[in-house]
Order: sequence, then C-alpha cells, then structure tokens
Amino acid sequence: MRWEDLEQSSNVEDRRSEEGYAGGGGGGGFGLPIGGGGMGIGTIILIALVGWGVFGINPLVLLGMLGGGGGYQQPYQPYPQTNRPNTEARRTGTPSDEIGGFVSRILGGTEAVWKDVFAKDGQTYRPPVLVLYRGVTDARCGQAAQSAMGPFYCPVDQKIYLDTSFFREIESRFHGCDGKACQFAQAYVIAHEVGHHVQNMLGILPKVNREQRTLDRTEANRLQVRVELQADCFAGIWANRENQREKDRGKTFIEPGDIEAALQTAAAIGDDTLQRKATGRVVPDSFTHGSSEQRQRWFETGYQQGSIAACDTFKASRL
Repeated sequence: MRWEDLEQSSNVEDRRSEEGYAGGGGGGGFGLPIGGGGMGIGTIILIALVGWGVFGINPLVLLGMLGGGGGYQQPYQPYPQTNRPNTEARRTGTPSDEIGGFVSRILGGTEAVWKDVFAKDGQTYRPPVLVLYRGVTDARCGQAAQSAMGPFYCPVDQKIYLDTSFFREIESRFHGCDGKACQFAQAYVIAHEVGHHVQNMLGILPKVNREQRTLDRTEANRLQVRVELQADCFAGIWANRENQREKDRGKTFIEPGDIEAALQTAAAIGDDTLQRKATGRVVPDSFTHGSSEQRQRWFETGYQQGSIAACDTFKASRL
C-alpha cells in the first residue's frame, strides 16, 4: 500500500504524551455499555472469551476491542480532579512522527472518500476525531479507554480511540498479517472504526440502539453482528474508492497482497476463530462481530461494489 501521498487529516488528537496517567477511577472493569435487553454497540468487539482464555485479561475489558458505535452508554464519569490531565490543552492536528503520520493520512483518505460519497447524496459528511493515546485515557463511553480494549468508536463524542500498540498485536498475537502488508491491515482497522462513524451519521446506530433495548441478549447479539459486518463492508468501500482516487491521479494505492492482508486480518478476528482459540468450541449465539468467513465476505463486497446500497446487512437474507 502506498499511503504516503494521501492527504493528512488534521482531526487527530494526540494524547500519547499523557502516557502513565493513572485514571479510570480504579477498581475492576470500567463500566462498558452493556445493559437493557442485551449487548450494546459502543466499545464492543470480539468476545469476553478472548480476554479470558487467550490473554488473561478481564473479559469486561476485552469487550471493547475493535468494536464500534452506538449502544447503551453509561453516564460519563470523569476522572478525579487530582489525576485529570489538562484536557483544555488538547488540540487536534497532524502528528509529525511516522506512526502518527500514517494514521493521519489513512484518516485523511477516509475523509476524502466519505465526503464525496455523502456529497453525491446531497449530504454533508462531518469527520470524526481520532484520539491517539498510550495505555489509558478518558473517553465518553464508560470511564476510560485502555490499550487492552483495542480500537473503538464512541458515538457520544464521535471520536475513534486508538492505541497504536494494537497494530503490533494484529501481526504478533492475532497473526492477522505479515510484513509490509500489515500496513493495509492497519488501515482496514481504522476504516472499520470510521465505518461506525458513517453508520452514526446515517442514523443507523441510533436506530439499532433503540431496537436493541427491546431484545434479549441473543437477538441483540445478532443485530450487533449486522452492525459490525456493515462496518467491514464500509471499510471495503473506502478501499475501493481510495484506490480509484489514486488511479485517477496517476498513482498507485493498493499493491499486490494488500487485499489479502485485510482478508487475513478479518479472518483472524472473526468470532468463531477467536472462540475456537480461546475455548476449543464455537458458540454462534454469542457472536457480536460475525464469523471469519462473514467478515471477509462483507469486506470484499464493499471493495468489489463500492456502494452503500451493497452493504445493507440489515436486509441481507444471508450474512
């Protein structure tokens, strides 16, 4: 993937200098938005079994990984004043280091693509802010964002939270990519979270949120799967449109092996794969993000067709 020519986004809030900040109110877990009739959308990914069986992390923590949008947010519980960073000093901008530059250019690419998609439908796209942090930081979805959660989208403040150490986890722990192709897998992760923001802008997340409140856990999980697979499909739309934009400018974006890397990552974080690694068995009723095959297929659908209409997982008879 040749990402160096993408436009940089100035919507990056860099909190990495706050490393070591001890917040979160202490204690076990941190109030993920799970309640009502079932599992909510906000900050959810993978399944609790992964953290328990593979990483030894509190299952409530892992429920935030790579997840996304909407859901039953608990009221924001601020950090104690004595521990709170100077949040008023935080500003968005364009990081100058290599990893920050990579993230800001991928985010900038998503902004250009979705701005064009929305404009063609007579709508205005308002991009999210992406928060870079290390270890732990405050977030409006629950008490805090922690690195163990992986990337997630918070619809309350319309921000994506990303500790880039997760990029190393994709390759080393999940075995979701290899070598240089990991860059496209990392871009897929960002594009997936931006996909949740697109869902929020289109009114999909609020609608799902309301419906989930009326459902039992199993049915709420099934609806959640459709949300996540659509975000995968939206990530595929970004890859399709970005590739065409670069071609129109006489440049190359997607290189051989890139799409395969995204598909490998999608397979590595499928619910069935993660459950099998964690416990040796698969429990479909507990899926929240879809099987490996489903995640791959919906990303490919978005990439091949490049349209929002093709990504309507809610009407699809086959997920």
